[in-house]
Amino acid sequence: MAIRWYWEDLQPGSVRDLGSITPTEDEIREFAAKFDPQPFHLDAEAGRASVFGGLCASGWHTCAMAMRLTVDNFLRESSSMGSPGLENLRWMKPVFPGDTLWLKHRITESRPLNSRPDLGLVRSVWEMSNQRGEQVLHMEGYGMFRRRTPAADAA
Repeated sequence: MAIRWYWEDLQPGSVRDLGSITPTEDEIREFAAKFDPQPFHLDAEAGRASVFGGLCASGWHTCAMAMRLTVDNFLRESSSMGSPGLENLRWMKPVFPGDTLWLKHRITESRPLNSRPDLGLVRSVWEMSNQRGEQVLHMEGYGMFRRRTPAADAA
């Protein structure tokens, strides 16, 4: 796939709709069985007896769904070179089977990397909401992107 977005194109204040995803009960259970086997992620009865009131997705599953939407609807067509990590991650509300989740991506900062003239660093906020408009996920973190035109070496 051709690169559409380089670091220079990723300006603070820009917002992208990264699409939607709807987890099924089977997907929630499958992810939980493999990565977060807590009872309320595996069993409807245990979910009803929990503070969540029903079978719900692991927060890590919610993050994985956000990552999938980010890759499919942005990163595949960008010059992404990975991420040095997240600063802030919050699960605001539980995600239940059949919830339709919408992801919004907002760039808050952008700067060149002095140590790598071919890369720039972008700080972003991801907000995921359900079909009722309730925010279920808030993430803040960084991504590294190739520059269209690398800066001249300072040496």
